[in-house]
Amino acid sequence: MDNNDKLQIVKDAIKTYVNFPKEGIIYKDIFGVYQNVTAMRAMNDLIINHVRSLEKIDVIVALDSRGFLLGPIISSELGKPFVPIRKKGKLPGNVKRESYTLEYGEATMEIQTDSISSGKRVLIVDDLLATGGTMAASIKLVKAIGAEVVECLVLMELNSLNGRSKLPVPVFSLIQYN
Repeated sequence: MDNNDKLQIVKDAIKTYVNFPKEGIIYKDIFGVYQNVTAMRAMNDLIINHVRSLEKIDVIVALDSRGFLLGPIISSELGKPFVPIRKKGKLPGNVKRESYTLEYGEATMEIQTDSISSGKRVLIVDDLLATGGTMAASIKLVKAIGAEVVECLVLMELNSLNGRSKLPVPVFSLIQYN
């Protein structure tokens, strides 16, 4: 099976819900991929093959919470450490915080300050890139503890929201929606 076939299997497994979580929103649900073993394997193959093509990656960072579905798989496959970025108040120890604006308010993300050594090359992973606020805050956190962000990888990107334009690093999205 070639990459185009694998990509189509993944796309077909993503479920769409109209007017969720509120009126006017078209929600793309990745859990359909996880309910279909063939789609999950195809997604994993596509993501791992892409990450292997990148120059040296030292650490895989994933965002709370659906990024946690992708990050550990990549980490395990590449034999690289996994580091979470979580919502405020969810990580013990010393943390660095970054607040950002959402369409409905403000949120804060955190990373443990001793989780990544200075100078390490990081891949940041999440399920979706929409407006870019969460990913931009995560890039700032990784840089604030002295690491370099090589790329941001997402399963899906909503092109119409132009989140990519807020990110000062390369972005790879497996699937794009307009």
